Amino acid sequence: MGIIPLFAVEFIDEARLDRLPGFAKRTRWFLENRKDLTAQISYMTEGKTGAGLRLLAIPSRQRLERVLRYVFDEREFLSPYGVRSLSRIYQENPFVLQAAGQEYRVAYVPGESDSGLFGGNSNWRGPIWFPVNFLLIEALERYHHFYGDSFTIEFPTGSGRKVTLQVAAQELAQRLIKLFMPAGDGQRACHGKGTDSGPDTQLKDMVLFHEYYHGETGQGLGASHQTGWTALVARLIEEFCSEKQEK
Repeated sequence: MGIIPLFAVEFIDEARLDRLPGFAKRTRWFLENRKDLTAQISYMTEGKTGAGLRLLAIPSRQRLERVLRYVFDEREFLSPYGVRSLSRIYQENPFVLQAAGQEYRVAYVPGESDSGLFGGNSNWRGPIWFPVNFLLIEALERYHHFYGDSFTIEFPTGSGRKVTLQVAAQELAQRLIKLFMPAGDGQRACHGKGTDSGPDTQLKDMVLFHEYYHGETGQGLGASHQTGWTALVARLIEEFCSEKQEK
């Protein structure tokens, strides 16, 4: 939930505003008359080129940087295979709620649930979800289009390696693609260890589109026919692998 507000980002230039007088009028009225709300959104008149780009987003530049430090921290959200749905910090420090004489815990669970609480479903308490990761990649690209190379962030956090938001998006895409690509031993992370779909079986190239993926090992979990969103990996391969080849 802390990451999803980053997805609400768009930019518009003055030339487009001039072609949308009604929208421009309402936007300027909102900015001038609802400062109690506009203080909570990021709105700049100039972008990387100074050409009048206007950014519409929830976090300011400073807040965006602070949030991404957690997102790109391998001790928190960043897995070898994408961004986890819950920070790994909750593995050792679960959230505990006492209510009506009962104790409820929300802990980091990277795979299937280890408890019958909350309906026995843990798929939002640790595993990697493809649609959330895909939307984050798109948002990072939009922020980069506005801020340009002037905005750099550590990836991973604590590594000392500073990259642009475009490079961070590419790095995240590569981690998601790695779910499906054969490793050095010929195994695909999405198949999991000890399965009958190893490099020497007839199933080695049968890649399923699972609902979500283990936050540590990348093994596919849940339903195995989620072509509505996990198949987005094809888009990532097309965009980012072709860019890598061109370079």
